[in-house]
Amino acid sequence: MSLPYFKTFGWDAEVVTVNEIYSEVIKDDLLLQSVPADIKVHKVEALNKTWTAKFGLGSLALRSMWYYRKKVNQLLKNQKFDLIYFSTTQFPLCILGAYWKKRFGIPYVVDMQDPWHSDYYKDKPKEEQPAKYWFSYRLNKYLEPLAMKQVAGLISVSQNYIDDLKARYPVIKNIKSLTLPFGAFKPDLEIARAHEADFEPLLDTKYTNIVYIGRGGADMYLALNVVFGAFKKALDEHPETLKKIRFHFLGTSYAPSDQGKQTVLPVAKQHGIEQYVVEQTNRISYYHTLITLQQAHALFIPGSDDPKYTASKIYPYILTNKPVLALFNERSPALQVLKEYGVQFAYSFNSTPDIDYKLSVFFSLLVSGNIPEQHYAESAIERYSAKNMAKQQCQFFDEVMSQ
Repeated sequence: MSLPYFKTFGWDAEVVTVNEIYSEVIKDDLLLQSVPADIKVHKVEALNKTWTAKFGLGSLALRSMWYYRKKVNQLLKNQKFDLIYFSTTQFPLCILGAYWKKRFGIPYVVDMQDPWHSDYYKDKPKEEQPAKYWFSYRLNKYLEPLAMKQVAGLISVSQNYIDDLKARYPVIKNIKSLTLPFGAFKPDLEIARAHEADFEPLLDTKYTNIVYIGRGGADMYLALNVVFGAFKKALDEHPETLKKIRFHFLGTSYAPSDQGKQTVLPVAKQHGIEQYVVEQTNRISYYHTLITLQQAHALFIPGSDDPKYTASKIYPYILTNKPVLALFNERSPALQVLKEYGVQFAYSFNSTPDIDYKLSVFFSLLVSGNIPEQHYAESAIERYSAKNMAKQQCQFFDEVMSQ
């Protein structure tokens, strides 16, 4: 989303990434359509997971780290670069920043799209912890300070993530930082629409479909309980009207295909509405996601019980101009963003009076076709556009370079 605009704001970028044959994530070749043709992309190898898995090593970051080191060493020896920018959730790779800083004297910036080392799951029951949590927790606790000790700047989707890092590592207390969410990139929706026929339809058109696409998890139980509880009450009062509604939760697990554990449907069963809820744990591609959002009647964004959580999916949801129902922790920065856009049905799940009634109104308006047409604030559309986000990135890079 940034690459199309970097040059406009004075920066030439080259990308180093893992060759896709070594990754198990869903592939989406359409992503390349929005990458400018003049951007150089260098692909590195990785150890093959078919044999590293025998030793319990599945992390793509760890499997590719040696190859990243080798390739970027070569680039830095032969060309002049001003800055290294880590924009990935494969966080262990960021320790290479300190190595390159020491060897080549080039500053580096780390983009914290999620927390790296976190105590969030430490006291949670084992069944709620991510896979291999014992190992990853200890590895992250060791690697994160290695990456942070020489970092020249931090970008994050949440100011809370930056505050936590600066509190944890006093040595970076005074470095430059920037809170910057993912931007809204309208060309992606146009690409999705142009290729709609290439994707399998996931929604049954005889129902009124409310769609959420993204991970599930125990931290979303509060939001799910609120919306499912309200729907059950409304359904009991108006069974003939609301029986047409179907909730779709797609791509709720990061596990390999057909190995994911359902985290949404069990909550629906507790409320006795499982026949109205569809959960697919398998991930779907980015553009399959965008076309499915556009095919929905309404969109749902359940927030985490963690107040630091801010959902990057807000922006493509807004761009669809579909009705959006959002439930977040009252202290989540996402709520403020949604209010700036003028999203009518955005609520705090832990401090909204008469929440059941408000959600019932949403369901009734949706089924009757009387939900107001969505018109979002132009100021917010501009402020959170991918172009404006890229502009702020580049200004931040300039500031880091001027230190």
